Amino acid sequence: MKSTPIYVEIPIYTDIDKVWKASQDPEQHEQWDLRFSSITYLPKKEQEPQLFSYQTKIGFGLEIEGWGKSIGSFHAEDGSRTSSLHFGTEQKTSLIREGKGYWKYRPETGGMVTFLTQYDYSPRFGRIGRGIDHFLFRPLLGWGTALSFDVLKRWLEKGETPASQYLRFFSHWILAFLFSFIWIYHGLIPKLLYKHPAEISMVEGSMPFSTDAAAGLVMIAGVCEIMFGLLWLGYRKRRRLFGLQMFFFPLLALSAVIADAGYLSHPFTPLTFNLALFTASVIGYILSEDVPTARHCKRKK
Repeated sequence: MKSTPIYVEIPIYTDIDKVWKASQDPEQHEQWDLRFSSITYLPKKEQEPQLFSYQTKIGFGLEIEGWGKSIGSFHAEDGSRTSSLHFGTEQKTSLIREGKGYWKYRPETGGMVTFLTQYDYSPRFGRIGRGIDHFLFRPLLGWGTALSFDVLKRWLEKGETPASQYLRFFSHWILAFLFSFIWIYHGLIPKLLYKHPAEISMVEGSMPFSTDAAAGLVMIAGVCEIMFGLLWLGYRKRRRLFGLQMFFFPLLALSAVIADAGYLSHPFTPLTFNLALFTASVIGYILSEDVPTARHCKRKK
């Protein structure tokens, strides 16, 4: 099982000095790079590499601490620059043992800079660690690197702070997972598995169908809801889904009330439930405009 080095490349329309500073200055670097919570340069001795320490918060109060050093930097005659790194951690809970990599900054015509990185590392825990790294951790780390590069690009090109970008990104995905769960749950549990009488009665109350016909329509609706829930996970243009729900949820609330006005007195009335989902859809529609994405990066040489 052989894993390839992680490679990420992105064009940034800005001055090369700004890209250099944003990636070499620890205070700026830790703002946009999702892989690090903090980066601290250690006192530098003359004629020796720059040493630094880093921390990465992984949630639930857990944190990975590691070390790194700048092996060297090179400024070529064509204006390109390269910075090499050696990194690792002694912390036994970290999958990464030790690795090396480089940043490269290549000026292009039209005021553009190609910013790229390639790095590789050796994982811990033998065959099990190599398997986890190959199938899960390395793809996730590559994705995080690419997402961070896009955040950096937007920061330098548009002036939008990394913090505001990540807030929009994670809010967008939280809402996407929420709606995926809601649609799949309501399609699977009350409609397909349990065929709840309330679901059937709403169809009977709004349309002149027999009980069997209404039950059949409820099952069809359940399948459609599950498919729509899965669409939230795979469809890239989720802003369209938020917009569709902004139209759909008021319609659902109105049809439920028309079917049986008694639902207005229920503890969890469809009116307030759909109003809450409508409001969440409006928020999602606003947040989902121009969300950072790893897809804007080149991932292979």
